[in-house]
Amino acid sequence: MPDTPHQSTRPNIILILADDMGFSDIGSYGGEIKTPNLDRLAAGGLRFSQMYNMARCCPSRAALLTGLNPHQTGIGHMVTPIPGAPGYQGYLNDQCVTIAEVLGESGYRTCISGKWHCGSRPGNDDTPPQVQRGFERVFGFEGGGGDYFFNPRLIYDDRYIANDEPFYLTDLISDNAVKMVEESADDARPFFLHVAYTAPHWPLQALEEDIAKYEGKYRAGWDATRTTRHEQLKGLGILSSSWDISPRDESVPDWDDAEHRAWEAVRMSVYAAQVDRMDQGIGKILDALKSRGIERDTLVLFLSDNGGCAEFLCEDTGTPDRAVVRKTTQDGRPVRIGNLPEITPGPADTFSSYDTQWANVSNAPFRRFKRWVHEGGISTPFIASWPGQIEPGTISHEPAQLIDINATCIDAASAPYPTEYNGNEITPIEGESFLPLLTGGSWSRQKTIFWEHEGNGAVRIGQWKLVKEFGSNWELYDMSVDRTELHDLAESETGRVQRMAAMYSEWAGRCGVAEWPVGAGKWSFAGMKEDGTFKMRGNGHVVPR
Repeated sequence: MPDTPHQSTRPNIILILADDMGFSDIGSYGGEIKTPNLDRLAAGGLRFSQMYNMARCCPSRAALLTGLNPHQTGIGHMVTPIPGAPGYQGYLNDQCVTIAEVLGESGYRTCISGKWHCGSRPGNDDTPPQVQRGFERVFGFEGGGGDYFFNPRLIYDDRYIANDEPFYLTDLISDNAVKMVEESADDARPFFLHVAYTAPHWPLQALEEDIAKYEGKYRAGWDATRTTRHEQLKGLGILSSSWDISPRDESVPDWDDAEHRAWEAVRMSVYAAQVDRMDQGIGKILDALKSRGIERDTLVLFLSDNGGCAEFLCEDTGTPDRAVVRKTTQDGRPVRIGNLPEITPGPADTFSSYDTQWANVSNAPFRRFKRWVHEGGISTPFIASWPGQIEPGTISHEPAQLIDINATCIDAASAPYPTEYNGNEITPIEGESFLPLLTGGSWSRQKTIFWEHEGNGAVRIGQWKLVKEFGSNWELYDMSVDRTELHDLAESETGRVQRMAAMYSEWAGRCGVAEWPVGAGKWSFAGMKEDGTFKMRGNGHVVPR
């Protein structure tokens, strides 16, 4: 073990990641969902108004762990390998290092509790990928979203274990995280703990006592809830009062014209209960820090991996895969699948999602959803708490990207970033540390911010954002006056569009971004869907229209 500074000069770091949670779901970002523990962190710490993720779970997680653009890590899309495209191999490559590897080499104790979803090296199924990538204590699972009441293959350190005991997955993640805090508090080393929730990713499954808190909460509907959240965000000073809310998504009816309104309200109530339970678990983690007297020695960070999800029970493909849903519950009841009014979501024998209409609420006041790189797909709440270091109740309006979080953690830990690891040359980190902001100074990102996912692309330079959907023309927005992307300036700013598009092309070439759909010669058109996507036969991925 290398010599390291005393722990008091190097903070413990807890990095908490929500799954498929929108920008305005939690209380400190304008939401009506009860999140007192996250709100307490926000009140005592720093919030970013313009923190960005990578629009989708796998790319975001790969980027967060490595500080690189996802294509540079081998996870340019999901964890399904696309042959012949190194940026899309479906698992972390040997040219990147995870934050656990960097901090572990620097003398940190490294732990993870929750979802991995960064792929597995082919032919090495017996060793959990977390252990390979620097985490010495592990609880979790390899895949994406799944049943909250059942998982046939959990990972405990270096072993796969079948868990037949009843559980609720969010609690299991929280409780294991608490154990890791307790164990780490007795270790002389500072610790890094990554808490990777699946909440509130579909399916809509929650505990009865949590659902009961939101009974009747959403009877006013999605239009009223979006408006209220927008007003709250302006009142909190997170968003400018001059930015109009984006129109309701064109695929969603006026609430007064919606069918099955009582059932629709229940769907959002279950979603809210899932966020609520996650917040309760975060409260347990914070209590563990306080009880062990290490609260002031710990930097706690919270964000979401993408915007609210409008997809219907699908992740890698555009069609719900019923093969991944268990046929019966542990007590033998058949599992009912689908978004149908005759299925009231929540219990273990249901498997549903909350659809476009409520994802539009989660992402209020922005346009689009998970998978797109308009603001609704990439904007995340971001909270940083570090008692005694961060000025309580501060808000930063500087644009930043989650790769900067990685760089900041490494900077706070005073850890050197390697040029070589395990005999492999390492890609230089792309993120920029915003540690000065956490310690009372000023900071602004110097590098341009880029995104690409499924052919959706974007560039952010200062106040300007260039963005396009796959198959469409570039749009240009002045984010200083139009964060909700309502007034496209591309026709009047053609020179700026050309310059920014050229920068995007250079970045895409440098980072291994392939033309979408990747491997197009092997694809064929398989029909248009009602939600505005079309299916390509070959590898099954759905491409936005």
